Amino acid sequence: MKRNSSGKRLSSSASSIVLTEEYQVHTLPNGIRIAHKQVPYTQIAHCGIMLDIGSRDELPHQQGLVHFWEHMAFKGTGKRSSYHIINRLENVGGELNAYTTKEKICFHASVLDVHFDKALELLADITFNSVFPEKQLERERNVILEEMSMYIDSPEDAIQDDFDQLVFPEHALGNNILGTAETVNSFGREELIGFIDQNIDTEHIVVSSVSRLPFAKVVRIAEKYLRDIPSRRSNRLRVPPQIYTPSVQQRERPITQAQCAMGHPSYALSDAQRLPFFMLVNLLGGPGMNSRFNLSLREKYGFVYAIEANYTPYLDTGFLGFFFGTEARQLAKSISLIKKELKKVREVSLSTTQLHQTKVQLMGQLAMSEESNMNFMLMMAKSLLDTDKVDSLPEIFAEIEGITARQLQDIAQEMFNEDDFSYLTFLPE
Repeated sequence: MKRNSSGKRLSSSASSIVLTEEYQVHTLPNGIRIAHKQVPYTQIAHCGIMLDIGSRDELPHQQGLVHFWEHMAFKGTGKRSSYHIINRLENVGGELNAYTTKEKICFHASVLDVHFDKALELLADITFNSVFPEKQLERERNVILEEMSMYIDSPEDAIQDDFDQLVFPEHALGNNILGTAETVNSFGREELIGFIDQNIDTEHIVVSSVSRLPFAKVVRIAEKYLRDIPSRRSNRLRVPPQIYTPSVQQRERPITQAQCAMGHPSYALSDAQRLPFFMLVNLLGGPGMNSRFNLSLREKYGFVYAIEANYTPYLDTGFLGFFFGTEARQLAKSISLIKKELKKVREVSLSTTQLHQTKVQLMGQLAMSEESNMNFMLMMAKSLLDTDKVDSLPEIFAEIEGITARQLQDIAQEMFNEDDFSYLTFLPE
């Protein structure tokens, strides 16, 4: 995953190629990049097409349109019906899927590598040649409305979506990716086509691949299906959120357990504090059972079944959130325990042993995450779109090793000021 020392792609006339120890990149004349990591020990090929278009790029009346596009891409192309799209890879034991985030949409597949050509051809077809049949529009509209109802009926999911609105009010980052019932009911074929035309930019599309296939073969197959895609540029401008004001809200719901979300904006993707902050959030509420929040709220007091700390960096801002569910009578005590842990990291510097353990744990988690070829394929595409590079594990580990206790405490004092937090609670009716 190493790049040349400048971190920039090496150019040569109409295309550019980057050779690294871990992955390789080839750029087509239209600007689409093909990124591949060759692994010798698997028969499975994972591939995806990721576009730098997400729900934050929607106008107010378009809320949910990117997610609608994700669904409708599977419903018909110029040469395939939805039935043929579904069965194209399923018939050979493969998987076809997609997802939408605030800043990305991705179509991806996993197949035996002998079917890689078939998988990439299908991904290119649904990404660039979908026709959005009118009959399928109405059917899929109902499916999405049912999906929205499912999330509303799940308070631990609903509170995360609602909390975005508190942290990013009056901004597209605060909108639900699924949209609203009103907007979803308003979408037609013209809206989908117009939105894609306005936002698609071939220089912000990455085709990502991980398999045992050689790079030259992957490029040859990708060129066959993607080199004739017309070069397109978008003049879209992403506007950062405005000044943040903390907010506290309580809402009654027909639930048996109280749900709580607390957090605020944080560091953006390009911020030098991103990795140390991620390490600090991981220490407090990461996936390890020995996280400070888990040891306190669950193991010591039994107030929660699970507690999550989430840091999500975006292009021009970031999101910090803590989420948990508990009995209503234990809600105030749980928040007090979280504040206690935040105060501790603000006021007490990590010891040499604690700092070392925190670093080792994070490095192990990152290494295990990268061991998943599918995860790496998706991460590689996102990283190239966001930062134009993919850092290697040794590079990331070296940066982690350089983090100091003083640096973490300074970040804690900046990011864990209690007056900066917004709170959203769902209380039983």
